[in-house]
Amino acid sequence: MSPGAIADGETVTAAFDALEHALDAVEGLDTEMLCSRECLVLLERYEKLRRRLPAGEHRLINKLAREATPEELGGKLSHAIADWTLVGRAEAGGRVRDAADLGQRCGLTGEPMTPVLEATAAAQRAGKLGVEQVAVIRRFYHRLPGWIDVDTRERAEADLTRLASQYRPDQLAADHLTDLLNPDGNYADDDRARRRGLTLGNQQADGMSALTGWITPELRATLETVLAKLAAPGMCNPNDQTPCVDGAPATTPSTTTPAAQPNATTTASTPPYAPSWPPETWANPPPPPATPRLDHPQTPQRPHRMDPATPPGSRPTRTNTYHRANKLLTDRDDDNAP
Repeated sequence: MSPGAIADGETVTAAFDALEHALDAVEGLDTEMLCSRECLVLLERYEKLRRRLPAGEHRLINKLAREATPEELGGKLSHAIADWTLVGRAEAGGRVRDAADLGQRCGLTGEPMTPVLEATAAAQRAGKLGVEQVAVIRRFYHRLPGWIDVDTRERAEADLTRLASQYRPDQLAADHLTDLLNPDGNYADDDRARRRGLTLGNQQADGMSALTGWITPELRATLETVLAKLAAPGMCNPNDQTPCVDGAPATTPSTTTPAAQPNATTTASTPPYAPSWPPETWANPPPPPATPRLDHPQTPQRPHRMDPATPPGSRPTRTNTYHRANKLLTDRDDDNAP
């Protein structure tokens, strides 16, 4: 069957059956006799075939997006795909977005239209781009400001697609190309409006939920102003009996635990050497207790071995000690002699 020919359900099923039989034949081959280079060549061919598979999915997903109703699908399109293919909903949603950019479109009157990312879609059908390269190109394309004309966008996408077929995803300089197209970083409110949004994740077993997203510069400035006051040290402390929500936090110690007070052991109003004193005595603490001296009269001091009062002959020098030990050994030998 020629590419692009209209096929019925039986023809499509027969083609998929032939594909599965061919895959079974490939998987049944014994590759133990292959050398290292031959294994790498086959891995490259596996990857090329894997890259081509999403191109066929795009047409089916876009057809469902155009024609299927939520009642027929039982909900959102991404949820229906996740339930039928047993993939995560996040993965299914990503496939729907990829199909919108890389799949063939239809006009208002039903005429076929080229994909949004035409060069990227063609490279994917040829097996030259993987999922990661496509993600880099899509992120680059959708982050371009709206004032860049269509021709410049298409040329930039084509150049990045050509490079993506020659380098790894981490080697693509998409951010550098964005800086070249928009060196001053000029973005309009419409550009930011396309990206703004918050995503509330599923509630976990401990009741916590993840919150991610993008906020506008105006909202960030508002949050920074609010947090500069309410998130300051000592403000809105849930461990305080009466949390401070207005004005400045009190300078007198509260009855909370030291862990709830920042630098509780180093504040000027809290003596570091007596944290257990009553609070009413913290303003004028008594002097710290005296530290006992090492040369206290009750502690006898041993005379220093080099005390000048000691006679020179009785000082325990190394030489005298050696001679005394040698003499003791000699006397012992004399006593034990027969």
